[in-house]
Amino acid sequence: MSAAIIALGVSLTLMAFVLRWPAHVPHDRPNERSLHDRPVPRAGGWAIVGAYLAAAAVGGAPPGFDDDAQRALLLAVVVLFAVSLIDDVRGLSPLLRILAQAGCALVLARALGAQSGPLAFAALVVALVASANFYNFMDGSDGLAGAMALVGFGAYAAAAHANGATAAPAAALAVAAGPFLAANWPPARVFLGDAGSVPLGFLAAALGAGGAAAGVWGPWFPVLVFLPFVADATVTLATRLLRGERVWKAHRDHYYQRLVRLGAGHRGTLALYGALMVGCASTAVACAVGLPAAGPWALGAWCAIIALVFAAIDYHWGRRPTS
Repeated sequence: MSAAIIALGVSLTLMAFVLRWPAHVPHDRPNERSLHDRPVPRAGGWAIVGAYLAAAAVGGAPPGFDDDAQRALLLAVVVLFAVSLIDDVRGLSPLLRILAQAGCALVLARALGAQSGPLAFAALVVALVASANFYNFMDGSDGLAGAMALVGFGAYAAAAHANGATAAPAAALAVAAGPFLAANWPPARVFLGDAGSVPLGFLAAALGAGGAAAGVWGPWFPVLVFLPFVADATVTLATRLLRGERVWKAHRDHYYQRLVRLGAGHRGTLALYGALMVGCASTAVACAVGLPAAGPWALGAWCAIIALVFAAIDYHWGRRPTS
């Protein structure tokens, strides 16, 4: 409980600073690829990352993490925050960003003891880097990133607590996301920025992998919990790769971006994605606590549901007026 209280206090304090003195933080400037028509501060992630680091001193290590792995995780969060903050302020090349993320992933994978084989080690590194970027991709529409953090890490905490594992680190992240979500609610007054979204995505994969290694949940669990983000980012990235596009370039091809542009707006898009988040996360927790063997089947079922949602968006996108 003390970790959650510390996280909430730090998050509220840092969010108050960002909202009170927005001129002192980086801004997301409107362009042809954005969904907004005015500059919006992109420093909301400072509150969540700062809150997590403060709470880590009393909250203990996440499931599956020993002292060395915990130190590696905290170091990775600090490095990713610093590198991404530079990117928010002045911009960095995609190569430098990926190298920093890969370095952090390699250090953490080694500390976690992913020594069961080179394929397992490589899979964890890829998952950590992919998750960091996927979360960053989805920080573009009001409420989405905050809702996913609250629901996703809340699900981690609920499953960990129910299965007798340490819930404090995930609970601290969920609680810290509350003040940000309030400010990120449509119409958004702040976004995470790369300094928030990249560490959050990294933490989602790291805590998920640690819990799976500790036997708290199956490897399907973190994928199902964060499936709305994983599915949108993965399908969009794969589609752009198949079209031969430069995937590191900013764009407006994500399903959530198209849904906003189709007329659902930020509120309608948040309502749909929020329902998917709650549905996926609650199903994941129910399976992890009561019937773990059903987890992979639940993941498959929700993949099918989200595929139908994406198909509907594709259909209406193809029929939109182009003039």
